[in-house]
Amino acid sequence: MINLESFGDLCEIPAGEFAPKPTTLTKGQTEALVPLWESLDGLTKIGIWDCTIGRFTADRTKSAEICHVLSGSASVVNADGGGKRDIGAGDMLILPIGWTGEWTIHEPMRKTYILIAESDI
Repeated sequence: MINLESFGDLCEIPAGEFAPKPTTLTKGQTEALVPLWESLDGLTKIGIWDCTIGRFTADRTKSAEICHVLSGSASVVNADGGGKRDIGAGDMLILPIGWTGEWTIHEPMRKTYILIAESDI
């Protein structure tokens, strides 16, 4: 039997422990992750991400990411400076495999994420 999972109001799930953002360009920026689900093969991961105000680089060369913003706002731009998108609560953003760029968090952000990695097969 397949086990169905439900998580209720994702805005009400407590944030994980905040830690320094590894790729930050802003001193003191922190993030927290709350993993919710992972596929048996480990290629798909779903969770909640919280981040404080600041800028950071991001690399999606090995996995795609689908983001649904629950609160806060940010700007996301491609590594070449093009394709800027402003996102906020209610928006969905898709970062395809191969994308690299930079995020600027304007207001503390909470989003759900779905990471889908390429198989080695």
